[in-house]
Amino acid sequence: MTPTPPVKHLWRNFWMLLKPFWASKEGKTKGLMLLVVVLALTAGSVYLQKVLNSWHNQFYNSIQGYDFPEFKSLLLTFCWLAAIWVLVGVHRTYFNQMLQIVWRRWLTQNRIVHWLADNNFYRLQLTDRQTDNPDQRIAEDINEFVGSTLSLSIGYLRELATLFTFLGVLWTLSKPSELTIGNTTFQLAQGYMVWAALAYAIFGTVLTFWIGRPLVRLNFNQQRYEADFRFSLVRMRENAESIALYQGAQEEGGYLRGRFLQVVDNFYALMKRQKILGFFTLGFNQTAVIFPVVLGAPLYFAKQITLGDLMQTLSAFGIVQGSMSVLVDSYTDLARWKSVVDRLATFEQGLQHAEQLPRLEPERAGEALRLQQVSIEHPDGFALMNDANWQLKQGDSLLIQGPSGCGKSTLLRTLAGLWPFASGKVTYPAGSQTLFLSQKPYLPLGSLRQALSYPLPEVSNTEAIKALQMVGLEKLAQRLDDVELWGQMLSLGEQQRVAFARILLVKPDVLFLDEATSALDEQSEAQLYRLLRDELPQTIMVSVGHRSTLHPFHEKKLLWQENGQWQFA
Repeated sequence: MTPTPPVKHLWRNFWMLLKPFWASKEGKTKGLMLLVVVLALTAGSVYLQKVLNSWHNQFYNSIQGYDFPEFKSLLLTFCWLAAIWVLVGVHRTYFNQMLQIVWRRWLTQNRIVHWLADNNFYRLQLTDRQTDNPDQRIAEDINEFVGSTLSLSIGYLRELATLFTFLGVLWTLSKPSELTIGNTTFQLAQGYMVWAALAYAIFGTVLTFWIGRPLVRLNFNQQRYEADFRFSLVRMRENAESIALYQGAQEEGGYLRGRFLQVVDNFYALMKRQKILGFFTLGFNQTAVIFPVVLGAPLYFAKQITLGDLMQTLSAFGIVQGSMSVLVDSYTDLARWKSVVDRLATFEQGLQHAEQLPRLEPERAGEALRLQQVSIEHPDGFALMNDANWQLKQGDSLLIQGPSGCGKSTLLRTLAGLWPFASGKVTYPAGSQTLFLSQKPYLPLGSLRQALSYPLPEVSNTEAIKALQMVGLEKLAQRLDDVELWGQMLSLGEQQRVAFARILLVKPDVLFLDEATSALDEQSEAQLYRLLRDELPQTIMVSVGHRSTLHPFHEKKLLWQENGQWQFA
């Protein structure tokens, strides 16, 4: 279970998430302009609320005084006030939503850039186990953070402005008076309604925080379990064929049920806590309706105040008490907001940690691929390679062989600059272009043409068709612009052929093949390797593989010995 950060770090984490947008050019211009408009409309709605409160006094006094002309006039006034209220409210919501999408777009794009920069998305999963489901953090948590931050902050500012506006109104209405109940007479001081509202709000806020505190942790875990369950479903979809061949549907079903059970169990705990909080908050709010009536009605029946005074006082009391009790009403939203801040802060800190990891950054100078004093370790600390020194010149080919787990693929990750647990120096030929192919080729979403040229721009029909024909995929030549899930539609062997077609189109100066022909028969493998040597004679080629049939296509070999030692032959 991922622990939630301490409460004392909340504001530090919030500022870390808040600052980037509002310090940016777009935040200082478009964002600030929209915020000013929203705040101005919010202030306007508070002023209208004050005007309506005064209208209440006049309206009910006209009823008490049987003044029908005044009654009709006030109804007309109300129509105008209601129309303005609707106009202000609709535009406040509209501009608030506009600010929300501007902020979300900027923050999402910024986090995606940060996540992709220097392969942080890969390094993050190597080093930080607390940052689970980064896709959910970017796609959902950013949206909820922006929406909740605007809703809560502007809502609190509105309630604060409302409070200060109506404190004076309620103070003025709460005139010194005497209240007699039975044989006892009470002296009511100026502003007694204000003090009653304050005491009632403090009582409600303290109890709400005490009852609702576990909601922060429960909301945090709920989002995590939901994301884990969704990821499990996606993973099953992506590996549907393998699972079906293993006849693993029953096992996967049990795994999915286990994941979903976490969602259900935590949701039940969330429901129970929200039920307890709901009993209190709903009871608190219902009592708040009658509480000022109990305080004000005796004065009305004693004929010390008019009906209009009573109704205006009740309205003002409700507004002041509601503003003071805003934390009671919004505690569930506040708990959910804090859990979002915690998750995004954990993600941000994970990215910062990934950026700070040491890295062996390859240089591009000279005319050869050269390793100097290169040492590689497993994250647990044991050595995979010690002080490697060798070089490959243009046209050279190297076959890396050894038992599974000895570090063959990790060496390629190090040469790509991905592996953080390495030291030494790696040099590529000056201005060289590199291409890495894994055992399971990556075919991006989109057309076959895009998959062929990835990650470069699309190629022409002539180039693409020629490459497909050369690797034995003539049947796909007419489907270049078809958009399909090619990673699922093509067999692994066909995907590996597509990857070889990609090599012919990209024409890299340095090529790395990590068991890139494992799904092909030996004859097809030999044809493709001969094709590479014929078409790209100057390319430096480094292969990882277990088959002895690869030996004829590589002049040099790197063989694992033991204890991080390798023999370069």
